[in-house]
Amino acid sequence: MKKALIAFGMLLMAAPANADITHKLSTSVQLTVDAAASQATRIGSTYSVSGNNITAGTMGGITAPNSVTAAATQTQGSYSITTAGDAFSLSESFTYGDAVNPIGSGSAVSSGVLSTIPAYGSVTTTAGGVAGSLAGTINSAGVMSITAGGAGTSATGQFVSEITVK
Repeated sequence: MKKALIAFGMLLMAAPANADITHKLSTSVQLTVDAAASQATRIGSTYSVSGNNITAGTMGGITAPNSVTAAATQTQGSYSITTAGDAFSLSESFTYGDAVNPIGSGSAVSSGVLSTIPAYGSVTTTAGGVAGSLAGTINSAGVMSITAGGAGTSATGQFVSEITVK
């Protein structure tokens, strides 16, 4: 039995190995600088009136704008006390909405940068990144070097080694 195992082992050792082996190496560097951004949202015109012991002579309200880019305006109402000598209350509120300020009308876009933004009721602006000394290199030996940048930047270096046996 021992002789048979030894002979079988020698047979396996003498058999040629047949396998495809692939080895891939890759190195990459990614550098990012955040862009400045502004998000502007127009607010509409609103009007409300409420009260008690009040009679409206003419109701106040909102007048439609005279052009497609203008905002609505308020029309004043006239009110009087219904029962003289009794308590009364009156509340009238108006929010003047934003007129439309389309890009190209007082705003210039150059190299992807908007020089001015519309002065709308709700505006959120974020500063862009500062590249500073942000840098990344890969030499001919695949060695990478990354240098940190300023605020709003990121640098990512990656080395991948892949072995495939078929």
